[in-house]
Formats: sequence, C-alpha cells, structure tokens
Amino acid sequence: MADFLQRKQELVNAVRELDDGKVLQLAEEALRLGVEPLVLLEAVNEGMLAVGQLYEDKTYFIADLIMAGLIFKEVLGLEEMTKLFQTQRLKRIGKLVLGTVHGDLHDIGKDIFRGLMEANNFEVIDVGVDVPKETFVKKVAEHRPEILGLSGVLTYTVEAMKEVVEALAEAGLREQVKVIVGGGHLTAASCDYIGADAFANDALVGVKHCLRWLEKSVQGEK
Repeated sequence: MADFLQRKQELVNAVRELDDGKVLQLAEEALRLGVEPLVLLEAVNEGMLAVGQLYEDKTYFIADLIMAGLIFKEVLGLEEMTKLFQTQRLKRIGKLVLGTVHGDLHDIGKDIFRGLMEANNFEVIDVGVDVPKETFVKKVAEHRPEILGLSGVLTYTVEAMKEVVEALAEAGLREQVKVIVGGGHLTAASCDYIGADAFANDALVGVKHCLRWLEKSVQGEK
C-alpha cells in the first residue's frame, strides 16, 4: 500500500493527461500490490475530476471527456478487477436503478458512478441514456430498488429530473425509493427544486450518500 500511495499522484496525472497506456500499467501494478479496487478507483476518479475541470476551463473538449470515460472503462475491465467484482457480487448490499434522463445522451458520469457503486457491492440496473420518465417509473416498480440515480450533464436536464420525481409520486412509488441526481451543474437549490433526496457533482460523493442511506436503513430494521 505504501508503494501505491507514493505513486498515486502519478496515476492521477496519467488520467488527467489521458495517457491510457500509463494508466493501465499503474493500475495493474497497484492490483498486484494488493490495493483494494475501490482505493484504485478513487485515484482514477480524482484524475477524472481533473479532466472535468479542464473541460470546464475549455482546455479539453468533448472528445477528451469521451477518452477519459474509455480509460475508466478499461480500468474496470482489467482481469484482476473483474474477478474481484464477480466475487463481491455474491454479497450485494443494495439495488440501484440508474440512467441519464430524457434529452441527454451523455453516459460518462453515469458509467463512472455505476462502476463505483458496483465496486461497493450494489446491484445496478442501468437503463441507458435519453431515458423517458415512464421508463424510470416502470423499472422502479419492476426492480424495487432502494435508490434511483438520475444523471444529466446538460443544464436543462433539471426539468427532466423533476418530471421523473413527479411521475414517481403519481405512481405511488416516491416514498419507496431514495432519489439521487448527478451532474456538474447541480446545486442544493436545484436538488430541492427537483425534489431529490441528494445531489452529487462527484461520483464518489454520490456513492457516499448511497452507502449512508443503506446504513441508516439497516439500522432502522434492527
């Protein structure tokens, strides 16, 4: 672990610089050192946040964001990583329905959140991108998840997110599921407007919200 801590910044920098070969090399070395998958993904996510900031600063472009998302998926696809995740799937702690709302085709943030949630032993039902409110309602009714995750990169997706929450209420499902919304443009005010239980501009923050909800739910059952 000490060796990884010394090289963590090197990994973060490699992600920020979109050096996929270096990222995979460092990730494989970390796994061989016995670094936990979630610890590794946290380092990769730190680099992803740096890429996002460069995009906001107009230093990077959409193609760079896509490249960063592909690098993240490559890390998730490493043999050592998939073996560990397959073992963890035997002890799922909760269920999440996840999708990008209607009007938005972006899936990078959604996919990062999905990877981190699966690393934390959640079963994730990913319904894709540009998802209408009716589909979210249908999937919540079908799978009965503890959590519904709504992703949206574009600012106007706030309205689509609000419509999903309202549709859940109309179907009598709102009180049965926690709703978390994700996107760099979201604020506490927009979260309140949407009617969600929490928002996250960072995938790791979103994961922490979800773990806290599950922990409270378990404590409430005792």
